[in-house]
Amino acid sequence: MIPRQHAERIVVDGQDHDVRVGVWLANQKSRRDRLSGEQLAQLAALGFDWA
Repeated sequence: MIPRQHAERIVVDGQDHDVRVGVWLANQKSRRDRLSGEQLAQLAALGFDWA
């Protein structure tokens, strides 16, 4: 489980960016009834058992 406040720092074109992974994941999970079958399949392939 990834906590909602979790963020990852990535580098794009030499610039640092904080990606709020926890917020993104919480949003996907709460909106899963509106995700397409393909999107759910992709999340399931990544190991998200709720997808």
